[in-house]
Amino acid sequence: MAEQDNFEDRLRQARARQGLDIAPEKRDGKPTSPYGVGFRAGVEVVSALIVGIALGAILDRWLGTWPWLFLVFFLMGGVAGVLNVYRLFSPRGGAKPR
Repeated sequence: MAEQDNFEDRLRQARARQGLDIAPEKRDGKPTSPYGVGFRAGVEVVSALIVGIALGAILDRWLGTWPWLFLVFFLMGGVAGVLNVYRLFSPRGGAKPR
């Protein structure tokens, strides 16, 4: 067991020296570069809108209520996208919703 622990320590040190080990503060899943943050924010909003539009259109076609559910789910997708971007920019230790 001692040999394996020693190997793990040496491997961790070698990865850190080579820059292959990700620092613990960067492991939270948030991008670190400004371009990464902007790209992720855009993807969050667009993907939420696409899902909302698709669900609204499918439900409207199925229930014959065009365009009401489409509009409702479009708005819900926009709100979800904005909330995702808010979570992206909010500090980790901030107030949590109840």
